[in-house]
Amino acid sequence: MYKLFARPGWGSVLAEAQLAWYGLPFEVEDLGDLFTSEEARQRLATVNPLAQIPTLVLPDGRVMTESAAITLYLADVTGRHDLVPEARAPERPEFLRWLVFMVANIYPTFTYADLPERFVPGVDAQKAFRVNVDTYAQRLWAQMDGAAGQPWFLGARFSAIDIFIAAMTQWRPKRPWFAGACPRLHAIAEGVDALPPLAEVWRRNYPPE
Repeated sequence: MYKLFARPGWGSVLAEAQLAWYGLPFEVEDLGDLFTSEEARQRLATVNPLAQIPTLVLPDGRVMTESAAITLYLADVTGRHDLVPEARAPERPEFLRWLVFMVANIYPTFTYADLPERFVPGVDAQKAFRVNVDTYAQRLWAQMDGAAGQPWFLGARFSAIDIFIAAMTQWRPKRPWFAGACPRLHAIAEGVDALPPLAEVWRRNYPPE
């Protein structure tokens, strides 16, 4: 049994969706708001000193963190290639490039904008910083949209990148912005939304308003 420390709608959904896709046995320990709950941060810090999610405890008790690392690990441990192209697959270089692009460039912008006080002193400067970070993130998304294939990011080949797109387009600036500014990514996200193996994950993390 895998154990996933999670918060509905947060970055833990990236790992949760893959665990569900592979049909791996897992339990979810829902944490409180890590931004406001010291108790939640301390509970998570016992297994991950950075107190960040996703944090995945493997069946043997070892801890995995970092979304891209978890993605590659789960493909290795299941011996499957439906979410991660195998080493010699022609799509492998593009997959690795854009997977790391998302986690190394886009994902951190949420931390910067959500917690500007970590990086910039002064309320006014923090507000401006958040606006600048969100604008920069939109430029990164536009770059991805220009590289996206159809119906999936890698073209005919479905992958974990499509799961990441479906989850992360639910976050700021959210789906309506993507529909107008990044239509390829929006179409990919809607396609992933409709996949039955992930339906319960999306209901748990993004319940209808």
